[in-house]
Amino acid sequence: MFRVGNGIDFHKLIQEPFRPLFLAGVEVQSEFALLGHSDADVVLHAVADAILGAVSLGDIGKHFPDTDPQYKNMNSSLIVKKSLELAAKKHFKLVNVDCTYVGDHPKISPIRERLVQSLAEIVNLPLDCVSIKATTSEGMGSLGRSEGVMVMATVLMESKK
Repeated sequence: MFRVGNGIDFHKLIQEPFRPLFLAGVEVQSEFALLGHSDADVVLHAVADAILGAVSLGDIGKHFPDTDPQYKNMNSSLIVKKSLELAAKKHFKLVNVDCTYVGDHPKISPIRERLVQSLAEIVNLPLDCVSIKATTSEGMGSLGRSEGVMVMATVLMESKK
């Protein structure tokens, strides 16, 4: 049996010189940072939500509430790994991950290979089972004004039963 999960996450872009910007577990050099309770890794949050959704376990807010101080500045790779553990308890394993980044900053093309490599390591999949694409919103709306970024993630999960 197979299941598909979709995840979406948004984070506000801020100019905060002391806050690092993380995408797919990679610290990215940028004049911007992402605002959030954890490390605000928008890619990993969308992936975790997709995994949890595929196996009917809710979302990361249920498992890692932003009202809980223990998750302040948490490394989001731990959120993904815990989501995979929860899926494994229901006898599901991850088959592939496909992400779409929507935003103007930072530019994904120059760092795509690093992001894919990192995400593949975090989810323990071969490189050809992980994809990160990028687009802009063509200047429309808050994303077009560089007020934030969005990532959509789709995963395929397979039952191990």
